[in-house]
Amino acid sequence: MIKTHNLGFPRIGSHRQLKFALESYWKGNSNEADLQQLAETLRQTHWQLQSDLDLLPVGDFSFYDHVLDTSALVGNLPSRSDSAASSLDRYFQVARGQSHASSHCQHVAAGEMTKWFDTNYHYIVPEFDAETSFELHAENLIAQIEQAKRQHKNIKPVILGPVSYLWLGKAKDNSDKLLLLDDLVVVYEQLLIKLAEYDVEWVQVDEPILVTELDAKWQQAFKQAYFLLNKSPVKLLLTSYFGELKENLHLACELPVAGLHIDSINAFSEINQVVDWLPAHKILSLGVINGRNIWKTDLNATLDWLEPLQARLKDRLWLAPSCSLLHVPVDLASEEALDPEIKSWLAYAVQKLAELNILATALNAGRVQVAVQLRDNALAIDSRKQSDRVHKSAVQTRISNLDINISERQNPYEKRAKLQQQRFNLPLFPTTTIGSFPQTAEIRQARKQFRLGEINAEHYETFIRDQIKFSITEQEAIGLDVLVHGEAERNDMVEYFGQQLEGYVFSQFGWVQSYGSRCVKPPIIYGDIFRSKSMTVETAVYAQSLSKRPVKGMLTGPVTMLNWSFVRDDQPRSATCLQLALAIRDEVVDLEQAGIDIIQIDEAALREGLPLRRAQWQDYLNWAVRSFKISANGVRDETQIHTHMCYSEFNDIIAAIADMDADVITIETSRSDMELLDVFNEFAYPYEIGPGVYDIHSPNIPTVDQIVNLMDKAAERVPAERLWVNPDCGLKTRAWAEVKPALAAMVTASQILREKAQFS
Repeated sequence: MIKTHNLGFPRIGSHRQLKFALESYWKGNSNEADLQQLAETLRQTHWQLQSDLDLLPVGDFSFYDHVLDTSALVGNLPSRSDSAASSLDRYFQVARGQSHASSHCQHVAAGEMTKWFDTNYHYIVPEFDAETSFELHAENLIAQIEQAKRQHKNIKPVILGPVSYLWLGKAKDNSDKLLLLDDLVVVYEQLLIKLAEYDVEWVQVDEPILVTELDAKWQQAFKQAYFLLNKSPVKLLLTSYFGELKENLHLACELPVAGLHIDSINAFSEINQVVDWLPAHKILSLGVINGRNIWKTDLNATLDWLEPLQARLKDRLWLAPSCSLLHVPVDLASEEALDPEIKSWLAYAVQKLAELNILATALNAGRVQVAVQLRDNALAIDSRKQSDRVHKSAVQTRISNLDINISERQNPYEKRAKLQQQRFNLPLFPTTTIGSFPQTAEIRQARKQFRLGEINAEHYETFIRDQIKFSITEQEAIGLDVLVHGEAERNDMVEYFGQQLEGYVFSQFGWVQSYGSRCVKPPIIYGDIFRSKSMTVETAVYAQSLSKRPVKGMLTGPVTMLNWSFVRDDQPRSATCLQLALAIRDEVVDLEQAGIDIIQIDEAALREGLPLRRAQWQDYLNWAVRSFKISANGVRDETQIHTHMCYSEFNDIIAAIADMDADVITIETSRSDMELLDVFNEFAYPYEIGPGVYDIHSPNIPTVDQIVNLMDKAAERVPAERLWVNPDCGLKTRAWAEVKPALAAMVTASQILREKAQFS
């Protein structure tokens, strides 16, 4: 009989219960017992939703991040955190710089945050040095196992593997991380022995780096680690996802583990090779349901290729989603307002597990046992293929008639920069922000009232204009040089624009976790995209009318719109991105014609879309950069184009970023202590750059000295005349009480920097 299991379930709850519990705790409005009780309730609910599985995942729940959980598990929280604090308080210190408002724990520098492979999930980067040691702290995982076993017999603990854990971390002293492997594996051995004491049979060990290009040292590290772990008293399911194994395929098949999971959505071409190479005593788990997108699985087509494999593997074949369902919303049943036709094409986490059960039933008992479900699935798949809502001839005609030079500015940056300096006359180290200001309770309440029809459009527009005026007034009082309107009207930087573009549809409860309590609700691209009306012009013109200082027009770029949406899977992503680029271009041109002379087009997710293998990078970068340039480059030389990238290690794609030809780029560097700027020692980046000096993901307020110190480091790499001073991301998640002193410190620091430059 084929077994079913799941690699991980969304943590946040169907209505974001975890988010609200965390934020209540951080504000000091609830205690640890309240938070732990909520966590137990969520876990129990999630296990019940997965009760049809043969093996339930345990340990996939996290209060903030599973990589940070692993750091806590192996006793590797940074020493700067308060060792006298409770384990939870210390955990949150590393996650966000402080634990909660009523805590007496010290505030510390939060751990560096970056993207989890090519997803929009962020993880806290483990920190190592030559003196790092490890010690098992399994209390949290054991508590979850004990809770699960009270009602569920068949469980499968989920842990991040030791090799991937080291690979994902950063050696702060540039030492060799692999020298720590033996000591780390000892802790994993201790953990597996302890799990066996709880009658655990299988443990899922995630090693996602197996789908990346590994050199001989890292491949040897796998052999070294799993030779030692092979002595453990439990069975290990080595788990990879997000891509193909390629040159690591033989390694993955031969490692001394009891089973192997591969992502057959992304590694379909490797399945037969794995079946041939995998030793006869090992389990093969296939990820047959897409854990990264929300489209229904074509169950009949999937059965067509699974049935021959079942004949070969028999009970050695397990089925699962391709990866953790962390990356999709919880339950489509909540979506009562979603367009019925489009809803019939979708599957969230709960529905994906139902699909898995249908496949297993069909394989174990025959298709006739699920004939009705298979028929309904086929009708939904065919409905989507045939729908005239998907393809628009006008969009296709415009693309086929594009001018070959549509992506180029009139003149190179050197000429544009002179014209822009004459136009704006900005000082050295000009100050600005990334775009958004605090989304206060009043703003959220007004938006909710408008959505529910409790206030009319005129009332809501007046409220938003008052918020814009407040933001402009505050920025002028603080002394910023280039202002923003604050984005009070925007619920999300992608959803706001998607709601005004054709080809998108929106959910009510399609929330997924980005990091910690931060949840996003990715819009769904189901068809051809075009802009039927202006989206931001009226708001931008009003904001500019309130100040003599330049006010940036704020847009989200096409690549980020793509990467932060659930994207249609019936055409190449590059084709969808080009459609988005043309829609954004139309908005940029309209903003310029309306008198907005600085326009920021955020591409926060450019790097996120990189394929996991470098050999495939250039193709992605070619169409991604071209899409950005098409969106941006329909303007005069005097118009200054900005872009923003957050939490992106971009050193290895710096040439592509330069190819974007943006006049000013703002980036995150505060948590990395400007290490991200080291690339400018070797690469002569020709444009202006704003290295973030204020970590907006932490409530800590930067001091003037801290900002000056960071900018001094930046000035060692980039000429002062090309440096801007700004936070590292938007300020929507912060409170005004934090924002105002932080920005005031930023302005004061900029004045000090100008004085230093004058006398240097």
